[in-house]
Amino acid sequence: MVNIISFEKRFSKDFYNLNIEWLRTFFYVESYDEDVLSKPEKHIINKGGRIFFAKLNKQIVGTVALMPLGNQGEFELTKMAVSPNHRGNKIGQKLMQHCIGFAKENDIPKLIIYSSRKLKNAIYIYRKYGFIEIPVETNCPYKRCDIKMELVI
Repeated sequence: MVNIISFEKRFSKDFYNLNIEWLRTFFYVESYDEDVLSKPEKHIINKGGRIFFAKLNKQIVGTVALMPLGNQGEFELTKMAVSPNHRGNKIGQKLMQHCIGFAKENDIPKLIIYSSRKLKNAIYIYRKYGFIEIPVETNCPYKRCDIKMELVI
């Protein structure tokens, strides 16, 4: 059974490795990605964000982060990655459900996702959970982004 657990420093390498593998498989690693992934405490945890992990039989098989955006209480749902050997087992959906539940419990008003239309399955899942498309700002932090979505909690 998959359990969703919170960030512990000892899982920093899993956070990095899962995301780097995913980025290299589907895109490329941007300098912004490298910076955030190599310093998750600085960029996410210390700013009031959260990182969650999917754990299966003592192994970390997936991860996702909620990174604060500005001062409106909004969070970016970001850095979601699942191990190649475990894709297709709805682990990403479990991570998504956990983040939405966490947002509701903690009065987070809105979740934002930056993505790419290339990721048809991911976009389908985002819509399934109620995310709607909104305009992408011109100074989007990711070069690969061509779609922005939000979920008002």
